[in-house]
Amino acid sequence: MSAPLVLVLVVAGAYLAAHVAFDWLGRRFMVVSGAEYLLLGILLGPSVSGLIAADVLGGFAPVMTLAIGWVGAVVGAQFFVPGLARIPGVFFRIALIEAVASLAVVSATVGLVLHRFVEMPLQEVVLPAVSLGAVATASAPAGIGLIARRLGRRDPVVRQLEVATAVDAAVAILAFGLALSIVHPAPPAAPRAPTATEWAVITFAIGVVGGALFHLFFGGETKDDRLFVSLAGAVILVSGAAASLRLSPLLPAFLVGAILMNTSRSRHEIGQVLAKVERPLYFVLLVFAGAAWPAEGLSWILPVIVFLATRTVAKLAGAWLGAAVSEGLSTLGPGWGRALLGQGGLAIAIGLSYRLHDDLPVPELVFTAALVSVLLTDVTQAYFARSVVRTASPEEVI
Repeated sequence: MSAPLVLVLVVAGAYLAAHVAFDWLGRRFMVVSGAEYLLLGILLGPSVSGLIAADVLGGFAPVMTLAIGWVGAVVGAQFFVPGLARIPGVFFRIALIEAVASLAVVSATVGLVLHRFVEMPLQEVVLPAVSLGAVATASAPAGIGLIARRLGRRDPVVRQLEVATAVDAAVAILAFGLALSIVHPAPPAAPRAPTATEWAVITFAIGVVGGALFHLFFGGETKDDRLFVSLAGAVILVSGAAASLRLSPLLPAFLVGAILMNTSRSRHEIGQVLAKVERPLYFVLLVFAGAAWPAEGLSWILPVIVFLATRTVAKLAGAWLGAAVSEGLSTLGPGWGRALLGQGGLAIAIGLSYRLHDDLPVPELVFTAALVSVLLTDVTQAYFARSVVRTASPEEVI
């Protein structure tokens, strides 16, 4: 029996075993599926069993880039301006305070730990610290969606959680994209290295041009199969262009999703295609992320523990601060930020995107922190979301 066939059989068997186990856990304990794919990738990767070799992972880099870009496009598609305009501004104010507080607190704390305990120079601390801050800011919508299906999206707490996860994602993508633009290595063959501002403009330009081109040529398409091919082409174009320039694929793809949802007559069909493909690509992203995890060494333990603890405190404190400043504590409750502790696909996408650049500072540390956070929070996010909704006051509105 050939080695590739054995690999396929082992992956299929391991997937079925993991999926059956986690499916039972999901029904029994309200666990959102996803962690089994990450564990499967870790077990099959070169750090554990070696069934998926490192050179095989390198060959799938375009697939990983597509999956990362697709996550960004899905987030961008949530920002349909006429729909957002119907939501009271207080929801966005609370969400923005929570997101910015989480980003600032985690970035500052991780930067201090890397400088003092890992003994990294200050100029090398900025990029990994802000990247981990972006990872910490991201919140998974999966558990919140599960609660929304039970209580309805007219509940003010559910509405606030949905707005908060969208704002968290946008802030995380923007922060990570700008960080890669500011701390960017000079091209070896360029006569003059672009400045940080120019790199940021290039990042935005890739997304805007990609979204405009897709709108011009395929904006009126309504068939799902053609829309999928077109969307995949647009995401591959902007994500590949950004990745080749060592920029974030997430930000240009985010802009493509937002532009298409606000300019195309087929926004409903585009949203459906993005949603249908999101989950399979997310699982592929989890498997590859798990396989790419480097398990060697224990130097990452202290920074990761600090990251997890700081993220928990920052999320809870930022959510409380946002509600207190906006006089929404009576409706949301002081602990509504517990529902934002779950991570998800965006955290994995940021960590993996950082990991693909080997010359960046401490790529294994940033990537490991993202994976560990997802593993620990994926199985509890629905429980925390349910506890928040049950303890809030559904009769009151902000």
